[in-house]
Order: sequence, then structure tokens, then C-alpha cells
Amino acid sequence: MKNNIYKLILLTITSILSVILISDFYPVMAVHVPYELEVAKQIYFDRCAGCHGILRKGATGPDITDKRMKEKNYNLDAIKAFIANGTPGGMPGWKGILSDNDIHEVAEFLQVEPPTPPEMSLNDIKQTWNLIVPVEQRLKKPEHNRNWQNFFGVILRDAGKVAIIDGDTKELVSIVDTGFAVHILRSSASGRYFYSIGRDGVTTLIDLWMKKPDRVAAIKTCHDARSIDVSKYSGTKGNFKDKLAVVGCYWPPHFIVLDGNTLEPKKIVGTRSYTYDTNEYHPEPRVASIVASHHDPEWIINIKETGQIWIVDYSDLKNLSITQIEAERFLHDGGWDATKRYFMVAANMRNKMVVVDTETKKLASIFETGNKPHPGRGANWVDPQYGPVTATPHLGEGVIAVWGSDPQGHPENAWKVVRKLETLGGGSLFIKTNPNSRHLWVDHPLNSDDKIRQSICVYDIDKLDDKPKCWQASDRGRVVHFDYNKDGDEVWVAVWDKNGELVVFDDKTLKEKKRIKGDWLVTPTGHFNVHNTMNDIY
Repeated sequence: MKNNIYKLILLTITSILSVILISDFYPVMAVHVPYELEVAKQIYFDRCAGCHGILRKGATGPDITDKRMKEKNYNLDAIKAFIANGTPGGMPGWKGILSDNDIHEVAEFLQVEPPTPPEMSLNDIKQTWNLIVPVEQRLKKPEHNRNWQNFFGVILRDAGKVAIIDGDTKELVSIVDTGFAVHILRSSASGRYFYSIGRDGVTTLIDLWMKKPDRVAAIKTCHDARSIDVSKYSGTKGNFKDKLAVVGCYWPPHFIVLDGNTLEPKKIVGTRSYTYDTNEYHPEPRVASIVASHHDPEWIINIKETGQIWIVDYSDLKNLSITQIEAERFLHDGGWDATKRYFMVAANMRNKMVVVDTETKKLASIFETGNKPHPGRGANWVDPQYGPVTATPHLGEGVIAVWGSDPQGHPENAWKVVRKLETLGGGSLFIKTNPNSRHLWVDHPLNSDDKIRQSICVYDIDKLDDKPKCWQASDRGRVVHFDYNKDGDEVWVAVWDKNGELVVFDDKTLKEKKRIKGDWLVTPTGHFNVHNTMNDIY
């Protein structure tokens, strides 16, 4: 017991120290007093580094180094205007979220050269590992009678917590402390556990079988992270379900393999290398997204800045095998086709989608879709005219691109855009449907217009030539992200606001069924249904 308490204290201290270390990345500006400088650096890390990078060299967002600011002749007032009002390319305006003084501080901060952040070794990471409940002491069966496969894990971004909600009753089951600004949740192959990854690099393992779901392990894998997945393969090559997890980091640029049940660190692999097209060395090639194969003991890992997709065979960690596929630069989010053979990922700053055939381990296609595709994990359905298709919305324009994703059954449509659907405007992040639905849902949370970013649109899959039904789902905040319940007849969407809400719609009638509120709903963003996440249903 004492050992666990000491490790918990150490993990907390290390998380705080990481913020301090990040605060030490940047030289002091003469115009600042130390407190103001600390505020500016922390705001940049919390709000900006995910798109622009800790070194500010850009990816989803553009290069905003001090050198670039000078080349563009951007003075302090111009930089403040960009931060406050956003850009047509998809950057949200921060006016009303950040104070005028905060905007001023960040604008001055962007005129200073950022030095290189500190590294982390496997031993550094292992020192933060906190096994709260050993495997042998965990429950043998659920401690409650709830339908836990219909639980939703809801990210409370700015609170550094995850809420567990019963999808049947809409009741709050538990609130769990996690890392700051959790980006995603992934379910274990069995569905028993949620894995969370925070922007501060803290990974948390949440046991849903507990009467009040809570952490059973935690570890800090890096200073900045956004992706995590588990081992899902079981077959002739072995049973790896739930045995391993992998975290992809932004800084330091590496991925780390963990024990799936305890989070004990097993192996760390750096991602620094050369860009596939110009063969220039890149110091910050970040791991943007990861998916777990169901057909082989492999993870598909996207190396953002170098434009490589790595297929990592985790069956033998001592003799790790990595297939490196040259793809396209600035890889971001992606997901599977309906068969889970083809992985499709957006190279959003190149306006393209990239397709990898995970059976042949080769690049299948690269094609343009529109201005900055952002599919999340995408949406799959059977189109009445074109057969199996997949789709993405866009950050930079109000368009959903739909392409054929069945090269065996419909080769004439494979990896070609067959439809373009109009949305209310750019700034879309997520699109969603379900095998039990004939509706397609899209959001617009990064649009510059208040009403549009609070609105959603729904398309009838059988009548895609008709206009969608669009409505304002909230009068405040940003309406973002969708997931279905286990049965595929309800859609949940979040109101991303300090006083947030979750809105539940009937998928057939599109009528609102429930609005979940509470002072605990602090900036809800992604929300993930256990059944859909463990089975990669989207």
C-alpha cells in the first residue's frame, strides 16, 4: 500500500515537473515578468502545440516559428489578430476563450526562438509507473449489473478527467482523474478497460468492472502525446488480446510499448528520421495516430512529419519488425474500411487521403479530397450507387468527400472520390455513421461563425443528392464529435464549453431524447462507446 502511495505521489510530481520542464524550454523575453512568461508558455502548450508542434514548425497548423513571423513581416498586432479571430484554414478564434492579456502574452511569445525540449529515457518513464491495483487483486467478474459494454467514456478536457456514463440509463457512474487534456480513449480488446492518453503524456488504465470505475494503473510516457491503442489480434500467430498497449508521442518523438494489463513499460522506439520526399532530417516527427490490426499482430503507426506509415509487428519485442511505407507528409487521423483490411489516413496539409493495404503491407493509393481532410476515424457505409464507401469532412472547406473503398467488389470506384456533399462550412472535425443506421452525421466545431460551429448536419444515406437536415444543437460553445450507443439507434454529441452538455438524439427520428447536464461536465469533447471502440465500428 505504501509503495503504491509513493508511486502515485511520484507520478503527480513528475506530471507537474513536466509542465515546469516545458516552461523551461523557452528563453526569457525582456518584455515579460517571469509570471507572465510562464502563463504564455503554458497557454501555448495547452492550446497550440498540438497543431503547431512544440518546436512550432507546424503540421496540421502552419510553421509559426519566430523566423517565419519575421519572414511574413507579422508584427505584434497582426499576430494578436490571428490568435483572436482564427483563420479561414480551420484555426479557431480564441477571443472569448483566452483573455486579451493572454492573447497578448502568446503573441509576444511567438516572436521568441523555441529551444529544444528535454528527452525521456525508458528508465525516466519507468520511474513514473504506478501499478495501483495488481492484476491478481482485480475483480473476476463485474461488481455491478450495468450494461458496461454500453458505457460511454467522456473526456472532460480542461478538468483532466474522464466521466463514465451508463448508456442505458444516462446516469453518471464515475469520474476518473486522468492526464490533462485527454485526446482519446481506447477500449481493450475485451472491452473491460479504457485506456486514456493526455496531452501531458499520462496514460491511465480504467477498470469498468469496478462498482465505481477507477484507475488501476498509470504512467507518464512523454511530455506531449495524443495517441494510444492496444493489441487486438488473436489467431494462428498467437493470442495477444489485451496483452500490450502502445502510446505515440509528440515529444519526445517516439512510441512506447506497455504491458496491456499493468502499463509496465517494455520498449521505446524513436521516430526521428528523414522526410520521405526530400530526404531531409527531421528532429520532431510526431506519432499522430495508431490503429490496431485485427488480422495480424500489428499496429499501424503514422509518423506525421516524415510522411511514413509504420507497420509494427509486436509479436516479438526483442526482434521488433517494422515495415516502413513511404506515404505522404503531415499524416494525421484515420481509420479502417469496413473489412478492416485497408487503413485510410488524412495527410491533411497536403489535402490528400492515403490508403495502405495491411494484407500486402504496401501503399494502395493516394488521392486528393479537398482542403485539409479531417476524418477522425471516418465513416463507412454501403452507398446505393457506388457500393461500400468511406468519407471525410474538411477543416478548410464545407465539403464531405466520399470515395469507394471496396477494390475487390467495386474496383471501378476504389480510391476515387465519387461524391462531394456540401456542409454548412469548413471547420469540421468528425463524421459518423453506424451499420444499423442510414444516417450520416457531421459537425463544424472549428468554423469561425458561432451558429455554424454550434450546428450539426445529418444526411440520408439513401438520398445523398438531397440537402441534409441541419440545426443548431446548442447556443454556446462548440458542438463536437459523435458516437452511437451499442445498439446503433442513438447518437451522442458534446457541447464543448466550460459548462458543457451531452446531447442524445434518436438516430431514426433525429429528435432530441436527452440533454445530460451537470457542473462536472467541464469542456466535454470526445466520447467513446465501449462496444463500438473495442470493435472499431464507425
